Amino acid sequence: MLDVASGALPNPAERPASSREMGEPVGMSEAPENRSESVDVPPSGYRTAPLAIEGMPPGISYIIGNEAAERFSFYGMKAILVVFMTKYLTDSSGELTVMSESDASAAVHLFTSAVYFTPLLGALLSEIVLGKYRTIIGLSVVYCLGHLTLAIDNTQFGMAMGLGLIAAGSGGIKPCVSAHVGDQFGAPNAHLLERAFSWFYIAINVGAAVSMILTPWLLAHVGPHVAFGVPGALMLIATVVFWLGRDRFAHVPPGGKAFLREALSPEGLRALGRLSILYVFVAMFWALFDQTGTRWVLQAEHMDRHFLGIEWLPSQMQAVNPVLIVLLVPIFSFGVYPALRRFFPVTPLRKISLGFFITVGAFLIAAQLQVWIDAGQTPSIGWQFLGYVVLTSAEVLVSITCLEFSYTQAPRNMKSLVMAAFLMSVSIGNLFTAGVNLAMKRPDVASALQGANYYLFFAGLMFATALLFVPVARRFKEREHLQPTNS
Repeated sequence: MLDVASGALPNPAERPASSREMGEPVGMSEAPENRSESVDVPPSGYRTAPLAIEGMPPGISYIIGNEAAERFSFYGMKAILVVFMTKYLTDSSGELTVMSESDASAAVHLFTSAVYFTPLLGALLSEIVLGKYRTIIGLSVVYCLGHLTLAIDNTQFGMAMGLGLIAAGSGGIKPCVSAHVGDQFGAPNAHLLERAFSWFYIAINVGAAVSMILTPWLLAHVGPHVAFGVPGALMLIATVVFWLGRDRFAHVPPGGKAFLREALSPEGLRALGRLSILYVFVAMFWALFDQTGTRWVLQAEHMDRHFLGIEWLPSQMQAVNPVLIVLLVPIFSFGVYPALRRFFPVTPLRKISLGFFITVGAFLIAAQLQVWIDAGQTPSIGWQFLGYVVLTSAEVLVSITCLEFSYTQAPRNMKSLVMAAFLMSVSIGNLFTAGVNLAMKRPDVASALQGANYYLFFAGLMFATALLFVPVARRFKEREHLQPTNS
């Protein structure tokens, strides 16, 4: 869920893609040993700066392969959590001890909040001590242990331990992986950064789509041990793929004391402060978006799920989102954005603003569906598909744009920290949603947010957020920071 588009970087729609940019595996033809430029290689054997090349960096294919497998593991596990909690969870004696819908929704959002809070710790570890590569490898092992725990122990204790380890591992590597992508680029190939982040985001969603179809089926037909075990195996594969690319990456060293000086400098504090104001608004987007894994799944249980010749499981509908991402990213890059540029400059902040307003429409659709369900009807799941089309269009505008914008606006020694601040917006949004669901234990709150009012409540908050964001975006001053290259 994260990615691309700074106003100063040309959009890929403005220039044709070469085979080297979009073909064969990305970057594999550009290994440093096949190039003539001088490369500064320290005693560790790893490059510490991007190559001075105009094409794709050589390590990008390994990062994309790693991301596809890692996202399979995360989204496959997360897709079945709310169903697992409400139908399969047991106590230490093996007896079912399932959770209510509100409690399960709150638990999933609290877990998601933790996943997106721990990036701050991972960023500090990366920027001060270990660097991005070693942080990613080390925390990936923790990540694998979390999957293993979920697979072998389906009790409340096993769930808590497994999710805790996954939150630490998955969250800890998040800012490092996305910043590691940007670290592979310097000024000569900065024009390809948006394209790389787009492919990075597509890899996320290809992995997510496959897992969201498979793991719900495994849970329903084989059980939770295998359903959680398969994502764990993919996480192990992701770790190995990333390790295999170690000699092709630019390993930007940790900033150490210099990082602390820069982070606490007037410029560093200004950069964090300026971007954090934007992230407060983005948090409300995530408060709505991540309900596709909770409230939308539970709503789908009351709908006619025969659609496109398939009988969908409630949690399988989540797979629509990553499939739509793969389709909509090129449509927006090559069609929508060029068309909009005929009328006004399409800046990153305008994309985000438009995405906020579109998000409102997705929850208005969900509200209408709930009206039909509460009236005793069984609406087609096709209506929820329409909601996914609207919400995924908003995701392209908000999430993809925010990821690259965050990287380019971050000072050079603060890339992971700024990425962590961006991801904190996901944490805050999910924490808010968890709080709303926990508050619904009170009869007065439950009554006020009953049925369609629940979705209308969030749609109203999103609309107010979109309106307030417009003047803030107009006053925001952009400043890019890219890594220097080896010449």
